[in-house]
Amino acid sequence: MSVLNIGDGMVITLIILLIASAFFVSGKFRSDIVALCALISLLIFQILTPEEALAGFSNQVVIMMIGLFVVGGAIFQTGLAKMISSKILKLAGKNELKLFLLVMLVTGGIGAFVSNTGTVALMLPIVVSLAHNAGISPSRLLMPLAFASSMGGMMTLIGTPPNLVIQDTLTSAGFEELSFFSFLPVGLICLATGIIVLLPLSKIFLSKKEKKNDKVVRGKSLSQLVNEYSLSDNLFRLKASKSSKIAGQTVLELDLRRKYGLNILEVRRGETAQHRFLKTVTQKLASPDTVIREDDVLYINGNAEDVARFRDDYGMELLDGHSTELASQSGDTLAFYDIGIAEIVLMPSSSMINQTVKEAGFRDKFNVNVLGIRRKKEYILNELGDVKMHSGDVLLVQGAWADIARLSKEDTEWVVLGQPLEEASKVTLDYKAPVAAIIMILMVAMMVFNFIPVAPVTAVMIAGILMVLTGCFRNVEAAYKTINWETIVLFAAMLPMSTALEKTGVSNYISGALVSGLGEFGPIALLAGIYFTSSLMTMFISNTVTAVLMAPIALQSAVQLGVSPVPFLFAVTVAASMCFASPFSTPPNTLVMPAGQYTFMDYIKVGLPLQIIMGIVMIIVLPLLFPFGAA
Repeated sequence: MSVLNIGDGMVITLIILLIASAFFVSGKFRSDIVALCALISLLIFQILTPEEALAGFSNQVVIMMIGLFVVGGAIFQTGLAKMISSKILKLAGKNELKLFLLVMLVTGGIGAFVSNTGTVALMLPIVVSLAHNAGISPSRLLMPLAFASSMGGMMTLIGTPPNLVIQDTLTSAGFEELSFFSFLPVGLICLATGIIVLLPLSKIFLSKKEKKNDKVVRGKSLSQLVNEYSLSDNLFRLKASKSSKIAGQTVLELDLRRKYGLNILEVRRGETAQHRFLKTVTQKLASPDTVIREDDVLYINGNAEDVARFRDDYGMELLDGHSTELASQSGDTLAFYDIGIAEIVLMPSSSMINQTVKEAGFRDKFNVNVLGIRRKKEYILNELGDVKMHSGDVLLVQGAWADIARLSKEDTEWVVLGQPLEEASKVTLDYKAPVAAIIMILMVAMMVFNFIPVAPVTAVMIAGILMVLTGCFRNVEAAYKTINWETIVLFAAMLPMSTALEKTGVSNYISGALVSGLGEFGPIALLAGIYFTSSLMTMFISNTVTAVLMAPIALQSAVQLGVSPVPFLFAVTVAASMCFASPFSTPPNTLVMPAGQYTFMDYIKVGLPLQIIMGIVMIIVLPLLFPFGAA
């Protein structure tokens, strides 16, 4: 502020904030770019120092959001979200009203004890999975989810940071401290109001989302390919038991294709029971040098009679559809944890035209197997080694996902159809679901119980790194891909705006003017002024900063009027926490923005009416719960 005086700084900060808000509302530019431009403007005009401007990127809430994206991604990747949502789905069926009520009540209950950011990160993947399973657009439930987490936070002392702020303000001024559940009546009224108001608003304004995504899907899913090529029609699982003669032999030595007319699609093995927590499933492509071990499960494609001959000759154990090998939950169907399938179409210029599959050397050159050939409307699935390939043939190939990714580089020979790697990212590592559940419970416990000396951000970082180290992701890159950087940059770039508003005196000027002007009209008018001033400020700065700025003003105003400061301080914390009209006022609002495909205007349409109605209800209710009395 060496170049500009306080007055100039105040005007410039307000202009930057108004222009940024206009761009947010218009939705013509990416929200993270708008936030960065606002941040750079504050730097150019020397409203903020570089250290102040970049402080948002090291803020613990931002770091927590990154970690929670990873944790939420792991909950999705392991199929845990689908498992939990299916249980909730059993309670509600596919009734949208019951689902809405369940999401609001469960989220509100969790939010009373876990930070609203943690609650949303925990519930978001579950609710998305729940919505898809019920055939409902996730956008109908995700914004109510974010709002319910904030409402739940009002039920206990630890539910949201503004509650702790007003507790500190009261005790510092010598007043009696609030109990853990002093907030419960307020929180329950907030949740009830939210349910009543959001039920019609979400139905009117949050419908018909995601339809634009339906056209984006290209290519066939993995399950469609399995069905199209009848891979599971004649799929058998044979286990190398202790009494079988197969252990120690290689696939080449077995020569199943020549002797029995069978194809080994994959070899699956699990870790021993000594490592139950870190147990995993290893899939091996059936290469000629693959050595079969005891307890391996061979996935074989062929006729039942030929499979029976092979089983009898080697003393194998035929697994039926009801039993599963160690650590596997995929039954008698193909799974694509480590290896996958994809279609490639041969180009007219390919050097493989008129070669047989065996001569082409797919296994030696590209480390993939050919499982089938689609030629016009004909499917060739047997004796593939001797089949000559024609131009335009579509080959179904199987290999490790990394090898399938490399196939796209051979663009002179063939074209890879669809987006196989995108399909691979949808494959759930279901055998890791118990691990993800334990880590998730551990994270929640560290956040809830005060006797565990771990800060919430530390708990989230521990959970995030454990999800990676225990294999809940296919690789580290998959974990990084779960982070929505647009959301992170948006929130981190907007946090310093609160510093600018405080530094230039904008916050104090607006709040002071409103409060002093309304004080003479009595406590109810002053309560309304404090509530809606806090509510307005929270639309542009974080709820915690709003509470820090407004709590002392509310306390002093109540003392000057000679009334109890408790209802006024509750007005501050409720108004600061119940901000729904902006996507960046609270982390939960920001977290659901990309998943729900919301625009800034969606928050205005749904959140602003709720915010106003909530304010009116609180101005009526707070004096009844906490009488003005005498200071």
